[in-house]
Amino acid sequence: MRYIFLFVCYGLAIAVYVWYTSPQHVPEIYEGSAADPATFFTTRQLQNSEELNAMRNWIFFISGPWEWLIYVILLSTGLARSWRETLERINIPIYIRFPAYVLLIHTVSFILYFPLRVFGHNLSKAYGITTQSAIGWLRDKLIAFGISYLTMLAVSAVAFWLISRGGRWWLKLWLISIPFTVFMMFVQPVVIDPIYNQFTRLSDPQLEQQILALADKADIPANRVYEVDMSEKTNAMNAYVNGLGSSLRIVLWDTTLQRLDEKEVLLIMAHEMAHYVKHHLEWSALGAVVSSFILLAIGSWVYKAIVRKRGLAWGIRSLSDMTALPLILLMLSVLSFASLPITNYISRQAEASADQYAMELIGSAEGSVSMHQKLAVAVLSDVNPPLLVKWFRDSHPSDMERIIDAESFERRRGK
Repeated sequence: MRYIFLFVCYGLAIAVYVWYTSPQHVPEIYEGSAADPATFFTTRQLQNSEELNAMRNWIFFISGPWEWLIYVILLSTGLARSWRETLERINIPIYIRFPAYVLLIHTVSFILYFPLRVFGHNLSKAYGITTQSAIGWLRDKLIAFGISYLTMLAVSAVAFWLISRGGRWWLKLWLISIPFTVFMMFVQPVVIDPIYNQFTRLSDPQLEQQILALADKADIPANRVYEVDMSEKTNAMNAYVNGLGSSLRIVLWDTTLQRLDEKEVLLIMAHEMAHYVKHHLEWSALGAVVSSFILLAIGSWVYKAIVRKRGLAWGIRSLSDMTALPLILLMLSVLSFASLPITNYISRQAEASADQYAMELIGSAEGSVSMHQKLAVAVLSDVNPPLLVKWFRDSHPSDMERIIDAESFERRRGK
């Protein structure tokens, strides 16, 4: 009950914070400028944006503790221990018992977390952001469930085996994670992404040639541009470059093609190309490797301390006992959440750098202001989010900052 009480108090405190910081305000110096949402949002859109962002931010800040509460309940109520004991009494081989236990933990966690996902989906649909049917949305969630289960099973099996061997198991686990991280970045665009969406060659051959010419100017080895059918799922717009080596892909959402003009599309593509040119993908992989080292080093110490103190009460017999899986998931989630201000700050610097490169590559910021305005309106975003939201949620500069930077670029060019 203590954990539930703390969770409720936290939820109420966050609700107060997001509600009183939701109004779309910009500093007085920018009022009436192109960065002021009052100049490009309708009155109704401004109201919807304030309501939606308050609820959207609340969901974000509550989602982590919600997940933590699930794992704490599994441990403190003895459910994790009883499930392990039940599987042991059945006397099935470990190679069946362990996958069954992981599936049980993953399934129960998924079900208990599901109401928050449903709330988020319905909220997005009510405000016209999501267009996906309930069946299609559920299909995507079930696919994600299957992929995450297989990933969790593989990673946890290796982790518990290494822990059982003793020594600096966390260092060995980190070394194994390096090729795994690179492998996942390689297969993401060619194996995982196509499971969720349909990718085709860009429907506009003339625009594709302009994008490929831009890629050639940036020394990017690309011979085609992919279009992904997202209009059946969302009204949001996006484009991206992902993959490594031969799996590299330049991708445009069809919603982007439908709503942005040619100059705006080329700017957004130049931005994505900047990530390749500036090796942001490689730096991202390196960052994942470095951060995993830090998380594992800190996490291993905390894990040992918690098992020493609470292991007996929670039924965790040793560091390599499968009963500890909810504890490991809890720690990973908490540490990942705590690291968000750092990772988001680094990401915002990379995105700002990509914005500058895009304008320099094209030689103009023309279309950049209107593009960011359209992107903001499409998802009713907060153009100047409050501090905690910026720290923990925002991996990109705010729309206000990006519009101001575009105007500054044009002024430097004497326009």
